[in-house]
Amino acid sequence: MKKSKYYLFIALISALALFVSACGSGSSDSKKSDKSDTAKGNTDDQVFNMIETAEIPTGDPAKATDAASFIVFGQTMEGLYTLDKNDKPVPAIADGEPKISEDGKNYTFKLREDAKWTNGDPVTANDFVYAWKRAVDPDTASEYAYMFSGVIKNATDIMNGKAKPEELGVKADGDYTLKVELEQPVQYFDSLLAFGTYLPLNEKFVEEKGDKFGTNSDNMLANGPFVLKDWDGTGLTWSYEANDKYYDKDKVNLKKVNVQVAKTPNTAINLYQTGKADRTAALSAEYAKQYQNDKDASTFQEGSSWYLKFNQKKDGKDSPLANKNIRKALAMAFDKKSFTDQLLANGSVPTDGYVPTGLAKDPKSGKDFREESGDLISYDVDQAKKYWAKGLKELGKKDLTLQYLSDDTENAKKTGEYFKGQLEKNLKGLKLELTNVPFKVRLQKVNDGDYDIVMHGWGPDYLDPMTFLDLYVTDGGNNQTGYSNKEYDKLIDDAKVKYANDPEKRWETMLKAEKLLVQEDTVVAPIYQRGRLVLLKPYVKNLEEHLFGPDYTLKNVKIEK
Repeated sequence: MKKSKYYLFIALISALALFVSACGSGSSDSKKSDKSDTAKGNTDDQVFNMIETAEIPTGDPAKATDAASFIVFGQTMEGLYTLDKNDKPVPAIADGEPKISEDGKNYTFKLREDAKWTNGDPVTANDFVYAWKRAVDPDTASEYAYMFSGVIKNATDIMNGKAKPEELGVKADGDYTLKVELEQPVQYFDSLLAFGTYLPLNEKFVEEKGDKFGTNSDNMLANGPFVLKDWDGTGLTWSYEANDKYYDKDKVNLKKVNVQVAKTPNTAINLYQTGKADRTAALSAEYAKQYQNDKDASTFQEGSSWYLKFNQKKDGKDSPLANKNIRKALAMAFDKKSFTDQLLANGSVPTDGYVPTGLAKDPKSGKDFREESGDLISYDVDQAKKYWAKGLKELGKKDLTLQYLSDDTENAKKTGEYFKGQLEKNLKGLKLELTNVPFKVRLQKVNDGDYDIVMHGWGPDYLDPMTFLDLYVTDGGNNQTGYSNKEYDKLIDDAKVKYANDPEKRWETMLKAEKLLVQEDTVVAPIYQRGRLVLLKPYVKNLEEHLFGPDYTLKNVKIEK
């Protein structure tokens, strides 16, 4: 997330979820779906049984920040653009490419007139106007509102309370013409238009639901290939059903998708082996090693970056992690290669940088951003000990107790034990207390600043290094570390504004920003770029996996045997 995305970007660290028969309402249709053994290749029913990695935190696109929610939007909603199988943004609700002014700031989109919401209402230009204004409105408290900042005219001023939402540079010219004014040209604008926060919303529906909007499947509205069903807002099961009002429904093969989250990998494997699941989630090291050469093994190199995130402010005051030397010591005191090889074993690769490989290339040299930026902070126990001693002296302490926050899955717990062992062994006087909580709780605790160290992942929301770099500007919605550096803020602003029409200068500025963030200030401690190995039944065709945005899309999936 994505992604992104998650995407962004966020998914659980190597978490496994599993499929079990859907808990339905007891209707004849539900029972028929439960008994239709898709895992045995029942092509008539076209039912796909899959497992997921995390609960759904929210069904509100303006409030989502995690991979699990954006995966749901990827199946149930469409914006102006969507992603094709090669991660290229292509028109969706937009009826072809937009008309763009010579200065690159004004876009005019014609919308397709056959797109409808599941309540029968047409998808109109006002649905985009309403959704975007709602997202940047401070009252909405959207953490992803920054995705509009520096992009859509007046978005930043609106977010800072200096302008009203009505002044956002977007307007409807009739039902099927949308006009958008940008602050300056944006090279990755089409990628943004495929992202979840830019999705349209039916104003009448959202206003009628009020605070209940997005809290369960009954309080959500779809305009995409599938409709979310059977989600009560907190549970570990849900389903997707084909949307009969979708404009492109003839290309949707699946009738139903059953999903359930689980936190014990051995159960997922057992269900897969016994024919009750069509796809596992990412396998843990134990099973990845066992199944890496299996005929059903499917691997994918994600665009997500995983790292330790340090909270510099806690309870309204500086924490010990406000000390740069303490952060550097922690970042250099664990063996990344050992972690990826032994604990993950799923194709993930250790990294000494923040922006992942494969995201973008230098406009001049063609080199990948990661290659050009280089290794910024590496595993070095001797150097870590020196930083640790210096940091403790500056704090006037001989020892330090820190909390490590993570999810409550089996794999997350093993990961926590690994870092506890590595860090306590290499940094004398450190005590790392492990706190494991459900995924949704972890998100809230991080958002509230109620943590010291957290294992964190971020997937790209669009194909540009900025999707990672602008997270850590002062008071950024996804900063959540208390980090503030005017020099860093200026680099990000220059890359977005000053050098918007100078790709080479913009690239150089982003390289400087990453070095400042990781090498000099060590706001985060890079660990690895994630790969995933899943088991997928050979009769499941056309499952599309994505480098950014939703992890996958189900629109073209078909059961063939």
